[in-house]
Amino acid sequence: MSNKQADLAGPGISTYEEVARILPDDYQSILTPKETMKALFGVKNYIEENLCKELNLMMVQVPLIVDRDSGVNDMLDRDGSRTPVEFPCGLGLDEPIHAQVVQAATKWKRMALKTFDCGPGEGICTDMKAIRKDYFLDHDHSAYVDQWDWERTITPDQRTLEFLTDIVGRIWKVFRGAEKYAQDMYPQLQDPRYPDLPDELTFVHAEDILAMYPDLPRKEREMRLLQDHPAVFIYGIGWPLADGYPHELRAADYDDWVTETQSIDGRPMHGLNGDILVWNHVTQRRHELSSMGVRVTAETLLKQLEMSGQMDLVEQPYHQAILNDQIPLSIGGGIGQSRVFMLLLRKAHLGEVGVTVWPQELRRICAERNIHVLQ
Repeated sequence: MSNKQADLAGPGISTYEEVARILPDDYQSILTPKETMKALFGVKNYIEENLCKELNLMMVQVPLIVDRDSGVNDMLDRDGSRTPVEFPCGLGLDEPIHAQVVQAATKWKRMALKTFDCGPGEGICTDMKAIRKDYFLDHDHSAYVDQWDWERTITPDQRTLEFLTDIVGRIWKVFRGAEKYAQDMYPQLQDPRYPDLPDELTFVHAEDILAMYPDLPRKEREMRLLQDHPAVFIYGIGWPLADGYPHELRAADYDDWVTETQSIDGRPMHGLNGDILVWNHVTQRRHELSSMGVRVTAETLLKQLEMSGQMDLVEQPYHQAILNDQIPLSIGGGIGQSRVFMLLLRKAHLGEVGVTVWPQELRRICAERNIHVLQ
């Protein structure tokens, strides 16, 4: 398997020898565990309130489990490598419900826009909890995932890069405000070793990043880019690039990664989606905060399913709702809560801001480096 193929296989560093190598040796948490929790919930409340203001969203309840046969669960990518936790439930039923723990609420949210009667320019935000059991567990990947999963109804003329860019800029404004909020709570977070987030994001197409670093796999391309541009939004994730590989695999049935677009200077590109990544000055590595995009139409859904070899999904209720125009056009995304807390509170490990299971080997590596994960 080539390095570029291997890089598509899933998130995480993939060996604990490498985790041991990249974690800082001279780490000292700026905040105590008690201060961390106070700052964390302050930042959480700030982001929920201001994200809703910036994007005109309302907070709603979100499922932890869904019916497998609904097709609503998020498969995360299109290679089948990450499958949800599944179990039968319903005591006394002749045929139990085949329940799945959500991996993300991406598809559910779009259907919920209709449930909550969200017109164009209105949307929803959720405090989503999920299980992703097939992650390699390292310093910034956990089997337990918490996200602000949001979705907003749009009109056909808003399915553009310009509109996507404006939405991303509004979210970035909230991140920067949350950083200041945390530092107002605890001024010691203003540490010269860890520069603040830049005022603006750098927007770049995945195709252009490949052109910059043609011989590097995706994660290494991102690492190189972030050393020069410490906060970026990468357009067009999922479309096969000039080397034959997508920047990263993306599921075929939510983000639109096939629509033809143009770069600022008029070159042909693809995709109305992307990721916010930053340079983490504590870990000295790439740090993904959010994935988002304009969602598929009936036409682009069929094209993406065909390209992915997943046409068997079209009969599922979620896919039929798109094909029959029964749910709104939308834009949406997921923002990793623990990822944001880890970054803004200057932490070296997700386990310092969230409680979940970690392998003993990882706990040992962390303890040797003065990184104390919660349990």
